[in-house]
Amino acid sequence: MVTVTWVPPMQFSGSAGRGSTVMMDAAQGDGGTGTGPTPMENLLLALAGCTGMDVVSILRKMRMPLEELRIDVSGERAADHPRVFTSIHLHYALRGAGLDAESVEKAVTLSLDKYCSVAAMLKRTAKIAYDIAVSAERSVVA
Repeated sequence: MVTVTWVPPMQFSGSAGRGSTVMMDAAQGDGGTGTGPTPMENLLLALAGCTGMDVVSILRKMRMPLEELRIDVSGERAADHPRVFTSIHLHYALRGAGLDAESVEKAVTLSLDKYCSVAAMLKRTAKIAYDIAVSAERSVVA
């Protein structure tokens, strides 16, 4: 169970009951202060977190030398309410000496097609696409 509490003017504090909280806010044009992600941005964050956890776990099982992972996510929304995501794009940037693109592709595919429950739910309304960049040399996290 999660609990969300309103913090005027348009912030919401969310808790999963384990002592940590997540602040959400409406955009400034929608009555908020823009100091936190919107609920729809939180969906993209949840997708990135879900698939990221899968990819790290799968690559560890493959004994792949992952040193860094960054996932950038963008989404297009329907013009009419309820403005659901209609398309989502994930860009996976990974770094690790000896990390091979074939293993990364397999890990991402397994995550998005089999394991990530957030992706499974979002696929009901949105086309999910991705691309992958694998490097052995430079930091992928800005």
